[in-house]
Amino acid sequence: MTYHPKSDFLRIIVERGFLADCTDLQSLDEALIAGVVPAYIGYDATAKSLHVGHLLNIMLLRWFQKCGGKPITLMGGGTTKVGDPSFRSDERPLLSPEAIDANIAGMQGVFAKYLVYGDGATDALMRNNAEWLDGLNYLEFLRDIGRHFSINRMLSFESVKSRLDREQSLSFLEFNYMILQAYDFLELNRRYGCLLQMGGSDQWGNIVNGVDLTRRVLDHEIYGLTTPLLTTSDGRKMGKSQGGAVWLNAEMLSPYEFWQFWRNTTDADVGRFLKLYTELPVEECDRLGGLGGAEINAAKIRLANEVTALCHGAEAAAAAEATAREVFEKGGIGEDLPTLSLSAGELGEGISIVQLIVRSGLAKSGKEAKRLIAEGGARLDDAPVTDPGLTLDAGAFAAPVKLSAGKKRHALVTLGS
Repeated sequence: MTYHPKSDFLRIIVERGFLADCTDLQSLDEALIAGVVPAYIGYDATAKSLHVGHLLNIMLLRWFQKCGGKPITLMGGGTTKVGDPSFRSDERPLLSPEAIDANIAGMQGVFAKYLVYGDGATDALMRNNAEWLDGLNYLEFLRDIGRHFSINRMLSFESVKSRLDREQSLSFLEFNYMILQAYDFLELNRRYGCLLQMGGSDQWGNIVNGVDLTRRVLDHEIYGLTTPLLTTSDGRKMGKSQGGAVWLNAEMLSPYEFWQFWRNTTDADVGRFLKLYTELPVEECDRLGGLGGAEINAAKIRLANEVTALCHGAEAAAAAEATAREVFEKGGIGEDLPTLSLSAGELGEGISIVQLIVRSGLAKSGKEAKRLIAEGGARLDDAPVTDPGLTLDAGAFAAPVKLSAGKKRHALVTLGS
């Protein structure tokens, strides 16, 4: 990149690895220096929590606010009724208005940990695009907005082309999504003076649509900026673990399991993740990421502590680290481990070790649990399990039982009344 930004925000995000592309970097830089710029990222309300895949852009908004910008978190109460077809092989299941509202409430709690909301000049705003999309008059919308969109151009977008190339159905409902997202940018500019839309690089086509539409309809200069789509160094999509999505909501994933996800980062990713997901100085991120041998584990613990403290608070991070030390270093049972509580009725005359491994979330199926045992990866109170036919009765649960899958995944099983 030949242009070197002068504004704090762009300088920081370039240095830390957040920037993939921008519609006009120099003009955006000048706007950021000139005064408070409102910027938004849109989030469809498809689940009750955001997950680690969203965290890069949440951190982007956090840096934006820290550098004097005004973040807008736009909840897709309207667009969730349609569904974003981007890079999907099938149509999203449609949600009821009640489910969408419940999801937005759950996501709101996550945002509040990272951003300061309020009425101040740089306080964040949360808005819902149902405000302007629910009441649209279809014929007026077609006449005033639809005429600015070229079908030829829309068909050329990678997200659409990939579906058509695979001869997978793309409904007219989904095809409308990109027009509605462009219209969001227009409305946010009209209502709140929003000058910038940010998002993952898979949203580039949708963002450019919004920039073009706003220029055509309002003759306003606005900007788009994207972040790279992250994969781990071993090629996995960021934010996925063996157990599924890594949620940012403590009710959906315990702070200990969240901490453990970051502690298990691959050596090659530590420096990069420290820059993207923590606020440690870049020099410190480089130093920690450059550690070798057993020392890199200290850097991973630092990464896990910093990310968990931002999401769940410093106490939760400290408790997770203490539990990990208890479990890994002393072979003990940490209080913070994911726990399965069995009732006497469920236990009956006994429960098989295979069932127990599946019920505790350490394997997805009986077949996977048996394979874990056969490969020597299953442990019961730190002793290897060799017999897949092993059955445990009530006497085995006089004290909490610790189950392990490999060296890094553990759960407690207790017997309730």
